[in-house]
Amino acid sequence: MTTVDPRRQVPRTDAVLAEPRIAAAAERLGRALVKSAVTAAQDRARRGELPVEQEAVVSAVLDSLPTTATGLRPVLNATGVLLHTNLGRAPLSAAARAALDLAAGTCDVELDLATGGRGPRGAAAIDALLAAVPGAAAAHLVNNGAAALALVAVTLATGGPDGRREIVIARGELVEIGDGFRIPELLTATGARLREVGTTNRVSRADYAAAVGPETALILKVHPSNFVISGFTRSVEIEELTDLGVPVVADIGSGLLAPHPLLPDEPDAASTLARGATLVTASGDKLLGGPQAGLLLGAPGEGAQLVQRIRRHPLARAMRVDKLTLAAFEATLRGPASPTRAALDADPEALRARAARVAGSLAEAGVDVVAADSAATVGGG
Repeated sequence: MTTVDPRRQVPRTDAVLAEPRIAAAAERLGRALVKSAVTAAQDRARRGELPVEQEAVVSAVLDSLPTTATGLRPVLNATGVLLHTNLGRAPLSAAARAALDLAAGTCDVELDLATGGRGPRGAAAIDALLAAVPGAAAAHLVNNGAAALALVAVTLATGGPDGRREIVIARGELVEIGDGFRIPELLTATGARLREVGTTNRVSRADYAAAVGPETALILKVHPSNFVISGFTRSVEIEELTDLGVPVVADIGSGLLAPHPLLPDEPDAASTLARGATLVTASGDKLLGGPQAGLLLGAPGEGAQLVQRIRRHPLARAMRVDKLTLAAFEATLRGPASPTRAALDADPEALRARAARVAGSLAEAGVDVVAADSAATVGGG
């Protein structure tokens, strides 16, 4: 008696790929990705993990395919952290996502449509940023907050006789910014030399004044947003440092452009410039609520001149943002409130009512659940 090996009944690759639903998926996701999923399903059928019929193989392929050609997956942020580093930080607004779709095609990112000549790259995004921070006289965008600070350091602090100049910084502000990246290592990697002043918990204006000399390129103030030193402490405010004869650069980190009533201790760009900072650096994908970007804002006078000098540094080209970031960034500033701002400004009673509705729906589905108050955190990972 002759028996047929059931593995021979596994449908051929071309037959599965020709099935209308699989063909449509290949059109959407790419033939190579879909063919790989077909091969995997066929192997499962040969091992007896699936029925050998074509419909079973097709169903297994469809179940294994992602919704898009990217490996990223949408998730629900139920962590209680509004800006979660591991979940992509700020979710973009509908206006920003629409701008991304527009910029993804052919667009006038460096074209002056009126003259047909080359236009200034990112001018509209810069204009939107300056409109949001009227106290700034000049601005520049790079690909993230660390890049903004590094570009400042490499431009201003590498012109001394030995190719290096000093950045004066308090020891208590030599922070680690996440994933093992540390501010002092970032700065020294640019070729700058650090002049540390004060102690971990206390620093005075006299410490800064004694450190400033012919080799001083700038005084750097770094906001330690991810930790607090309490007790016997002392720090120096920006306005106390503005008469020491060198630029004062403030890295505020979070990208808050103007004061927010719920974040009284969080530095913002407008207030920092008003207090005398020459330059301000920040991130775009945190409290600003936009795409990943690094912001550089210059005060009128010297600050504006330094921004123009910084943007012409050769490394500025390596750190520039692409058309997608420019589009999403501008739309975040000009459009309606970002999801981050909406979450910060959410009414607790409305949140309780929404949670109660969700809990009720889950309870009807047999889930043992109650709505309860909790305290959210603005940012973290």
